[in-house]
Amino acid sequence: MKIILFQPEIPQNTGNIVRTLSVTGHSLVLVKPLGFSVANRHLKRAGLDYWNEVSIEIIDDLYSYLKNTDKPFYFFSSKAKKNYTEIHYTSDCLIIFGSETKGIPSIFFQTWPENFVTLPMKTNARCLNLSNTVAIALYEALRQQNFTFS
Repeated sequence: MKIILFQPEIPQNTGNIVRTLSVTGHSLVLVKPLGFSVANRHLKRAGLDYWNEVSIEIIDDLYSYLKNTDKPFYFFSSKAKKNYTEIHYTSDCLIIFGSETKGIPSIFFQTWPENFVTLPMKTNARCLNLSNTVAIALYEALRQQNFTFS
């Protein structure tokens, strides 16, 4: 599995996500522009000392990336209606999360509306923290795969 972060803004969130991916053996794709530098000294300050333990790819264009993949993919969004547990996650799937303040652009929902899922929350609640949401999603996918780690 790969976790994809669309234009992440907060380095500490990305640091927490990298740590989660390091203990599960999964990969990360970051979509530019990033809200932080990936220079080594900046990464360490943000808690990304696990950076070298995770396969990380940085891309410019998520839309083209998804158009050219044959792997299943799912977007997590607070605006989606389908519960994230309704999906059958495979070991090669891509799990995509929007930026902390802007989410995922509407072009993705217009193109792949059936690929959007959400975590249930009470009405009018603000969204969960990005790194918490990634952990919940990843561990649901791992649970479905009997916790088979890469």
